[in-house]
Amino acid sequence: LGLLMCFGVVWVLARRTSATEEFESDDPLIRTVIRLYAPAVFRLLGCKIEVVGGEKLPREGRFQLVSNHLADLDPGIFFTAFPDDHLSFIAKKEVAAMPIIGKLMRRILCQFVNRENDREALKTILKCISILKEDKANVAVFPEGKITGDDKLHQFRPGVFKMATKAGVPIVVCTLFGTQDITKNVKRLRRTHIRLHLVDVIPAEELKGVTTVDIAHRVHALMAQSLGPENVAE
Repeated sequence: LGLLMCFGVVWVLARRTSATEEFESDDPLIRTVIRLYAPAVFRLLGCKIEVVGGEKLPREGRFQLVSNHLADLDPGIFFTAFPDDHLSFIAKKEVAAMPIIGKLMRRILCQFVNRENDREALKTILKCISILKEDKANVAVFPEGKITGDDKLHQFRPGVFKMATKAGVPIVVCTLFGTQDITKNVKRLRRTHIRLHLVDVIPAEELKGVTTVDIAHRVHALMAQSLGPENVAE
């Protein structure tokens, strides 16, 4: 019953939200709905989420969170694991056109990036810098830029790390295991064990004067160590 009520609220809010409207503040009602709805969805999907290193998450000030990207449900894992940390994701522009999800993501300051247009992508990064500087939300991004399809860690787009350097915030480095198996396990009526590892937090002080390329190499190395060589593309 509670899940149905949450879905009803989501549907009503989506109906009242324009597909092109831009929001300048985080919506507490949507955050509450996500806090209730996301864990329930993963329970229905038969997922057990294990969080390792969650105690490292900064409790003061804003941060940029980065992770490898295995499946479309990855953001939901972070909403479930860190429900009170006001995460706003950068998503591909196609997500903005999704009837309900796209509209609600706008209301929690998620930003949509055109990966084929460098000028538009830069505008998205600048908007995220503003969100961090103005203390509106924490920004989460998948620096590979897309789901690669082979479940391995690939090279990063260094430009995304401008958010941390320009906003003067730490980088929270995470890795995900198992989310690529959710869909097939649901079809087979099997449970899925998902592991979220908060690998490390790179302090803002250690990012000063460092190029985004060097930051990308450092973060990639941390993720690769967590994932293991068998999960890293050559």
